[in-house]
Amino acid sequence: MDFSTKLINWYSVNKRELPWRETRNPYYIWLSEIILQQTQVKQGLPYYNAFVSKFPTVFDLAKASETSILKLWQGLGYYSRARNLHHSAKYIVDTLDGKFPDNYKDLLKLKGVGDYTASAIASIAYNEVAAVVDGNVYRVLSRYFGIDTPINSSTGIKDFKTLASTLINTNQPATYNQAIMEFGAIQCKPKNPDCTVCPFQDSCMARKNQMVDVLPVKLKKTKVTVKYFNFLVFIDHHKKTLFEKRTTKGIWQHLYQFPLIESKKSLTAEEFQLLNFKEHYLEIEVLDYSLYNEVDIVHKLSHQHLHTKFWIIDVKSLPKDAILIKSLTKYPSPVLISDFIEQFGF
Repeated sequence: MDFSTKLINWYSVNKRELPWRETRNPYYIWLSEIILQQTQVKQGLPYYNAFVSKFPTVFDLAKASETSILKLWQGLGYYSRARNLHHSAKYIVDTLDGKFPDNYKDLLKLKGVGDYTASAIASIAYNEVAAVVDGNVYRVLSRYFGIDTPINSSTGIKDFKTLASTLINTNQPATYNQAIMEFGAIQCKPKNPDCTVCPFQDSCMARKNQMVDVLPVKLKKTKVTVKYFNFLVFIDHHKKTLFEKRTTKGIWQHLYQFPLIESKKSLTAEEFQLLNFKEHYLEIEVLDYSLYNEVDIVHKLSHQHLHTKFWIIDVKSLPKDAILIKSLTKYPSPVLISDFIEQFGF
């Protein structure tokens, strides 16, 4: 029995029942694939259901406001995925007259869609023979064939794609692609896979050579940078505060946050006073201020660790662009900010 047949047989018995597997609608499949980028199924499933419920068609998503989409996405992280989702929905509606791209080549034209996502949608929605290569597939192939080429090197990316393309079942590309991804997710897991119940235990090179814990090989990640954030939580007598939209590119673009001052290290109350934050808000009469958290709240992103302090600043009144504190939860904000809002209670 060849590799693809054995994999499909395993899938027919062991696959999880998931809503995006019950449809060939490319919009729903696209939604699921974008949500599941950098996200596990358990975490992504409630978001998928929420998006399908609120935006049942690509037309609904296209006409929605970016703020409402980011709010619904809140907590998933990697917010560029949500912005790209909205951009592509408008492209499909405005440029393609609502007709979803129906092949790998045209799917690549959608913002936020790369080789893997285009292959997944093309094969699952349209049965196109386009092999997927995601983290699960890299792991399965590197272990089964005993390949130690780094999966995030240019050579590895090319070689694994070529190998995947030779293995895909051309008669059942949709089923095969879902099978190999599912196999990597629940059987050939990153840590401590149960090789004793694996259908490939007798032919897996990693098991034969005791390299299961070694493969796949990945080049070291980009160096993590450390930043120090000081959020200014203004509160006036009218129960208003300042909440700003991040317009610069990078993390949290178009999300909302309290006014931010970045420092070179974690500040004490005395050092914060020397920072003279009032210079940044000359029109605001400060009555008093205090530190909410003595110990930095460390928020870890893929390439950044944010050491954060929240400073509670009592003021007499705020500018006209201030918002009511009770409306804070209506705005999309990073988890770091939304968690503070919930915990502080105002």
